Amino acid sequence: MRKSKFSEEQIIGFLKQAEAGIPVAEICRKGGFSDATFYKWRSKFGGMDVPDAQRLRELEAENAKLKKLLAEAHLDMHALKSVPRGKALAPRAKREAVRKMVQEHQLSERRACRLVGLSRDSYRHPPQADAQTQALAGRIVEIAHERRRFGYRRIHDLLRPEFPNVNHKRVWRLYAAANLAVRKRKKVRRPPAERLPLQAATMVNEVWSMDFVSDSLANGRRLKCLTVADDFSHECVDITVDYGISGEYVTRLLDRAARFRGYPAAVRTDNGPEFTSRAFIAWTIEHGVRHLLIQPGRPMQNGYIESFNGKFRDECLNEHWFQTLQQARETIAHWRRDYNEVRPHSSIGRIPPSRFAEQHRQHSGSAAHQPSASHEIN
Repeated sequence: MRKSKFSEEQIIGFLKQAEAGIPVAEICRKGGFSDATFYKWRSKFGGMDVPDAQRLRELEAENAKLKKLLAEAHLDMHALKSVPRGKALAPRAKREAVRKMVQEHQLSERRACRLVGLSRDSYRHPPQADAQTQALAGRIVEIAHERRRFGYRRIHDLLRPEFPNVNHKRVWRLYAAANLAVRKRKKVRRPPAERLPLQAATMVNEVWSMDFVSDSLANGRRLKCLTVADDFSHECVDITVDYGISGEYVTRLLDRAARFRGYPAAVRTDNGPEFTSRAFIAWTIEHGVRHLLIQPGRPMQNGYIESFNGKFRDECLNEHWFQTLQQARETIAHWRRDYNEVRPHSSIGRIPPSRFAEQHRQHSGSAAHQPSASHEIN
């Protein structure tokens, strides 16, 4: 707004002259202003003395200041709405909030830093990661791209030999900063039904669980995979891939696995034709193996192998596109070795199944050789 060249005292003086009887035209001619300006002054300052005019000027200045403060407060509230709410932000998130306020809301850097509670020096000079942190972050990204279904805890298990002093919280921070979170699958809701709890195995080779997993080649030809897992150690005893697997074929595969591991005390299967064939039943009788059949339509009663098959699909079958049967066998054999010897398992102390089985065999062997209490007394 343009400021008048006359002060309030002068304007009130002109108005007093008009009240004294001097013509308005003469006052305007002598003062050098128009009639419209005079009448505007009279509508604003009419009946006022000099102290009243000074008070009016102070009130106008205070009102303008309050308007400015209110506008700034509204601008600050609008800018803060774009910042995530909740607990106090970490310094990295505060820097991002300041950058957003400066770019999107045209706030000054000083004002934005004051609003989020961050010093300007911290905003201008973010911390730089050291060489070890950069190496750790690189390995996390490398493992996450290699094992796409692994979360930060399994990645931390694989990093222990290489980075022994790094805890899981630091791995989580770098994992989250690289935006590597695995998308969670929706849990399928099933109608309530009576569930039979699995009898937990207490030693290696006590129970083997078996099932079939289907896949296909690039040309559309179907593949059949027989998966066998030990319930106690969670080892993958065998994975066989072929175009078709009969009951007699299954018995030959189990005999081959038993050459190195010994025969199990029991096998748990569904009611598929391969597991209810004469050849398979004769094999169980010949070797004294108990056959645990689950109820039809109750796969949860064979939960160990179902869990294993889920990992097998996610980490192997869904990640590869097989061109030939030989390629499928080689790829699946490599995954099986990795599952048994490298991949940590959360339910057995976050170590690979083969190492857990070896520790159990050593412990069982040392316990078998310890003398009993009665023998020590004698």
